[in-house]
Amino acid sequence: MRVAIVENTRITHHGQVGIALHEQAAKIDLFKPWSDNRLPDPDAFDALVVFGGEQSARDDHSHPYLPALADLMRGAGTAGKAVLGICLGSQLLARGLGAENHLGTAPEFGWCDVTLTEAGRADPVLSHLPATFPIFQWHSDTFTLPEGVTRLAGSSVAQNQCFRLNRATYAMQFHFEASRAVVADWNRTFPEAVERNAPGWLSTHHPEQAPQRGTAADAHGLAIARAWVKLIESGN
Repeated sequence: MRVAIVENTRITHHGQVGIALHEQAAKIDLFKPWSDNRLPDPDAFDALVVFGGEQSARDDHSHPYLPALADLMRGAGTAGKAVLGICLGSQLLARGLGAENHLGTAPEFGWCDVTLTEAGRADPVLSHLPATFPIFQWHSDTFTLPEGVTRLAGSSVAQNQCFRLNRATYAMQFHFEASRAVVADWNRTFPEAVERNAPGWLSTHHPEQAPQRGTAADAHGLAIARAWVKLIESGN
């Protein structure tokens, strides 16, 4: 299985997704278009993963590759390939599929509750999760639901937390890849941004000794990653 991974910012943790891919000995091609505008060849991968970043899905002026990346995700998904968009990646997939991006209207930070829809409770990737589960969030933007997709999850802040296109293309607004170790590194690397989003977080949340919600989110995130990789494998 050959997987193209697109990173949208200088510091990107593959986290639980990386663990699941390496467990299956996936061949990884890594792209960093924020530095060189280079994107994967559509015919050169079995699956495409697009991670988050500090930019919005509409910041074409500062990240001119974004329209092409949104189109790449749409094309791969509509062709039946496996695509996974996380946070910014989910917003770009929504953009590529013709939805609207709403900027700054849905801030969420920390381990937040996400609730599955009826379709989500039957979904091959999400069905093993509790009906409502904690998972890490760090975003302020959201999107409308594209036509022709299945809405799988929502929250009290952002109605569209996850949707699926065809068999194995998923948009996930939440950072299920973010284990407690990833969150701990974000705390160390981006303390000012963390404090802006959640004043007092750094003094009250220690992922190395995370509360029960962080521990549960670790398990949920790895389960999601493994289920998506298994879904890819079953289609190859």
